[in-house]
Amino acid sequence: DVLFDFATLTGAARVALGTALPALFCNRDDLAQALLDASTRAADDVWRLPLHRPYRELIEGKFSDIVNSTSTPFAGAITAALFLEEFVAEGVPWAHFDLMAWNLRSRPGRPEGGEAMGLRGIYEYVRTRYGR
Repeated sequence: DVLFDFATLTGAARVALGTALPALFCNRDDLAQALLDASTRAADDVWRLPLHRPYRELIEGKFSDIVNSTSTPFAGAITAALFLEEFVAEGVPWAHFDLMAWNLRSRPGRPEGGEAMGLRGIYEYVRTRYGR
């Protein structure tokens, strides 16, 4: 029904959003809004960044169809998400979370160290959408 992936893929998302706010990329606006709403209800915020189609040219390869590392330091989180999207079957609703997965400091309910960023929101989405 829907495909989710979570990756500590780029430092670019952390430069843009900081260490405590994962980036969300999504190929459907309705799914993205539902995920943002569920994440807010679960107090597990994420921030949507665009799959800016004009940047697709940055991952075109000279010797292959696409490359996973561009020749420019710009838009790294977006080009990484566009690269991943190439492996999603046509018509499949998909969301990619680019996250740090690590808390630099302790906060209530979120101790310093490894963190399952975005998972509470996904659980809320799945529970609401598919639960009884």
